[in-house]
Amino acid sequence: MGKNSTLKNKHTDDLVDHYWGTISYLTSLIKASELKAGLILSFYGILLNFIYQGTESFSDQLSNDIYLYILIGAWACCTVASIFFCIRCFIPRIEGKFSKNMFFFKDIISKFGDVEEFSKTFLKMSQDEDQLFLQLGEQIFIISKISDWKFKNVKRAIRLLAIGLIILFITGLYHFLFILS
Repeated sequence: MGKNSTLKNKHTDDLVDHYWGTISYLTSLIKASELKAGLILSFYGILLNFIYQGTESFSDQLSNDIYLYILIGAWACCTVASIFFCIRCFIPRIEGKFSKNMFFFKDIISKFGDVEEFSKTFLKMSQDEDQLFLQLGEQIFIISKISDWKFKNVKRAIRLLAIGLIILFITGLYHFLFILS
């Protein structure tokens, strides 16, 4: 084999590593978004436990103050919406509007025949560099869409968490000032 053949093989190896590295990076972003959503849900679990434990003393002091009820309602809406976006992040997101792909688990079992047909098709596609990189590129695009969708949900959940905490602080301050007066 000549020097050009060795360089071409090295370049192909580098490209394969680059594509798989990108897929790995994007997959880690999806895991990170789900971890963040899980941490937000855990925080809500702790916060709601504290609130539940404090409701006995708080409920005795409630009056017919409409502003207090509005603040509590606004906080509850923010909290429910934030939890909703966290849960959405855990919902599997499958992009099925693309051509069949050798690297997508659902296509592997449903669009390439039985195990022998798939294995032959996979080997043939793996030997065709252009086809291989097109399939990997499509998978990178699809995983990027999924990652983006999950991070949008986490971002919304964090914003609503922050707004809810501000409302909760204002509610506590308002209630405290109401008791003093």
